[in-house]
Amino acid sequence: MSDSSTLSRDPSGRGEAVSGRQASPAGKPDPRPRSDTGTIVIHWVVVIAMVASLITGLRISADAPVARTAKLLAPLLPQGEVWTVHFVAGLTLFFGITAYLVYLVRGRLTDRNGPSRLRALRVGGRTKAARKARWGAVNVALHWLIYAVVAVLTATGVALYLGYGGWVVWLHATLALVALAYIAVHTLAHFLYGGLWQLLRLFRPAPLADEGLRRRRPLLGAIALGVPVVAALAWADLAGRSTLVIDKVATGPDLGRLLDDPVWRAARPVSVRTMQGANFGGTGETTVEIRAVRDDAKVYFAFRWWDPSRSLKRVPLIKREDGWHVLDSDAARADVTAYYEDKLAVIFSRSDAFGSGGATHLGPRPLPDAPAPLNGRGYHYTTDGSYIDMWQWKAARGGMLGVVEDMHIGPPTDPTATERAVKGRYQAGYWGDPGTSAYRYNFRFEGPGGYAATVEPLRLPKDWRATVAALGTVDLSPDAGASEGARWWMVEASETVPYSAALDAEIPAGTVMPGVLLTDGYTGDRAGISAAAHWADDHWTLVASRRIATGSKYDVDFLPGNTFYLYVSAFDHTQTRHTRHMRPVEVLLR
Repeated sequence: MSDSSTLSRDPSGRGEAVSGRQASPAGKPDPRPRSDTGTIVIHWVVVIAMVASLITGLRISADAPVARTAKLLAPLLPQGEVWTVHFVAGLTLFFGITAYLVYLVRGRLTDRNGPSRLRALRVGGRTKAARKARWGAVNVALHWLIYAVVAVLTATGVALYLGYGGWVVWLHATLALVALAYIAVHTLAHFLYGGLWQLLRLFRPAPLADEGLRRRRPLLGAIALGVPVVAALAWADLAGRSTLVIDKVATGPDLGRLLDDPVWRAARPVSVRTMQGANFGGTGETTVEIRAVRDDAKVYFAFRWWDPSRSLKRVPLIKREDGWHVLDSDAARADVTAYYEDKLAVIFSRSDAFGSGGATHLGPRPLPDAPAPLNGRGYHYTTDGSYIDMWQWKAARGGMLGVVEDMHIGPPTDPTATERAVKGRYQAGYWGDPGTSAYRYNFRFEGPGGYAATVEPLRLPKDWRATVAALGTVDLSPDAGASEGARWWMVEASETVPYSAALDAEIPAGTVMPGVLLTDGYTGDRAGISAAAHWADDHWTLVASRRIATGSKYDVDFLPGNTFYLYVSAFDHTQTRHTRHMRPVEVLLR
């Protein structure tokens, strides 16, 4: 935003940013350059916004497995709830660019970065004046470059916010790195143009030379137009959000009929684009279609989303000559992306803050006094003492049997001694509601670096042949789905016995065994969500119901007058790398 001219009176009357060489104490003109006040103010607004946007954007980008530069810079990047800073900084940057353009026009300073000044690039000679002219032209070219970069960053940022991923993610991240490099090149080019004082001019304000232009108050005009533009964008975002209307029906749908129940025909669907997850045919994206109705006693939700594989293989065990192995060693880092089950998570938040109601905190250690996340990606938790209601359907952990786990995101819990010793997984504020779980894993917990050698299963199948037959067609390709009717879990009480070396000896090498044990089912607050799910034609369909009000502090009550927002994330055989969307869906109950 800084100019490459010196400040003296502009005889053209255009008010070129060259006014105000002030007298030195000895009465002589001060040869050191200065900048007009408006340029300095807008410049530093843009600098602060750009730096904040870049460092938070790089933190978000560093979470991607394919990130390179961002991961290299990760130790220097901020942690925690960076989404709000990123979006606010982006809006502020847009304001700054808009305000600067208005400032140039209103202050009649458009020649400052006019394309005609690029002709100086052809100036020959090695004199100081020639070199300065060329570097002045270079700075003008760099200004045009950053205008273009910011314009495309803004457009791709809006597209990402609306749920478009793919090449948009790549372009946005690449241009962010270009902008980061631009800061260094821009600073160097100004130094080569005018030395240290050319940089320090941004700390030495001076008024515009022309009195008539000062009366036009270009800075005030720039702010007066820039603020309404940003406000209009914010209003358009709020007005354009999707709304899930939950109408009341006389009788709720039959879950067993899935979407074939006629009740769903009258329910107005909302489609949510989600992206930046793992798998999904290499795209990392899927669109989730959502419907909801209620009757006097219950609320009913229906979800349908594209998923090219019916994934149930949640970290199975395979027997080799030396013993049993966990098939995916990334389980030690809680970051499995190959051998896992499909899942769907839905949260109902009373807050529409960025980052899923303000509950997403990125980085290798967002809670300095708590154990670091095993996968280094961050934690989910709230900071205001509130609780976010979460429903999580897990295909191999009861999901195919008609249950959804009732969970929540709340304030970070105090780590237990086991969690501090990394002998158990700490999850900050993301936990199941009080009550017992419907499953456990068929191997002991091992933290980072674990599962590289053999493991001793907790249980073995009573009849290993029957267990293998229940798996259906076994294809251990990570993207291969399970066959229709396959069961990649074992019922602990009826199908397994405690591990014994004698029974283990009867099971041949090459045998695959589920890594999930189903127990007695969910109880307490964790229970209460009934469901039915089916995969066909590359789509999952899930319908679920829960009482209108549960009386639990961890749940929202689906009653007219309550305001909350819905976010949904889909998992394609991945543990934590779900798809996401930025804009919440407002829930309206009738």
